[in-house]
Amino acid sequence: MNILFLSHRIPYPANKGEKIRTYHQIKYLKEIGHTVSVVAPYEDDTELAFFEELNNLHCHLVVGEKLLPKPYRILRGLLKRQSLSVANFYSNTLLFKLENILSERQFDAIICTASSMAEYIFRCKPSSLKTDNVNIALLMDFMDLDSDKWQQYAQKANPLMNILYKREAKKIAELESQTSKVFDTCFFITEAEKKLFLKSNPNSTNILSLQNGMDTELFKPSQTNKDLSVPKLLFTGVMDYAPNIDAVIWFVEKVWDLILLRWPDATFHIVGMSPTDKVLNLGQKKGLVVTGYVDDVLPYFDEANIFIAPFRIARGVQNKVLQAFACGLPVISTPLGAEGIRCESNKSILIANKSHEFVTHIEQLLNSDSHFHSIVNSALDIIHQHYAWHGVLAPLNEVLTSKKTVAIAKGLVK
Repeated sequence: MNILFLSHRIPYPANKGEKIRTYHQIKYLKEIGHTVSVVAPYEDDTELAFFEELNNLHCHLVVGEKLLPKPYRILRGLLKRQSLSVANFYSNTLLFKLENILSERQFDAIICTASSMAEYIFRCKPSSLKTDNVNIALLMDFMDLDSDKWQQYAQKANPLMNILYKREAKKIAELESQTSKVFDTCFFITEAEKKLFLKSNPNSTNILSLQNGMDTELFKPSQTNKDLSVPKLLFTGVMDYAPNIDAVIWFVEKVWDLILLRWPDATFHIVGMSPTDKVLNLGQKKGLVVTGYVDDVLPYFDEANIFIAPFRIARGVQNKVLQAFACGLPVISTPLGAEGIRCESNKSILIANKSHEFVTHIEQLLNSDSHFHSIVNSALDIIHQHYAWHGVLAPLNEVLTSKKTVAIAKGLVK
């Protein structure tokens, strides 16, 4: 099949959650024989090299268009009463390029990688979305239920931002609902998010879950034994992303001093690009290191002995937790951090809601080698049994080929 990805960001390098997911979908589909092209907006000229690299690795065609400055996009969205997420990723020039590509090449399916990209489909000329008078199959990878995520932001925001976040939650919910009516199939990462969406859209019959996977060739346990004499904690993620910021600030403010009282030589590395000033300021505390962007996150997984996932805002599956599992790190998480992952409390993951529960779990892990390795081995088993990318993505190929099979059966395409 000839498949076009309409991606809200160029999915390369695969260094953050949604880019990892889309990149592995592209890689998988190419490996099993499909032809894949990508159309995506970008913000910075430094990203142009990524378009070329992705094209050389896995794609037949990769096309981009630079977005206008962000303040202009947001202002335009407010004036047009749009979702700001839609405004943030929309370009009239990219729409024009998309229509030209669709008129010049025949595609069997278009996969959008976020609800905001549905805007391009809604604005596309109807004739562009047909091949030999057959509608191109439209698939939406919502990933997370973003409307609920914005609602979570609103609950923790100041009065002004509360209004803005509630507006966005409402706009995105309307967009998600409209998309489910227009697209042939829509995916969420977890069954829980699928069920939450269906509560508000009970008549939708085209909603499936497609979970995240893990690259077990890249993420694997360290070859050296872990030093369990003192906590060496780790958190990874893009550090200008609100749920990540909230998680590490809460942990440092509520838990870190308790840890230092028990283990004065404890360390906590916060590893990830684009840390905000609030996150950078955490690095002033004893034992705490904020790295900013790193070329390779794997040495930090190798050095750490416990991964911390103290999320209070979350939707979907946390890739960072899966990475920790695959790297042989025990994970201490809030319930939200474990949401959607096939794990069991006190068997493959340790759940903490309160400050002292994090400290208790750390103490138990460091004081019992057998407990430590029991948690690690159970998590590794889960990764290898349930999260290898080829197995995880098989349903995506089944959906795509079923759309093609129906068209062939009707004699519409060869």
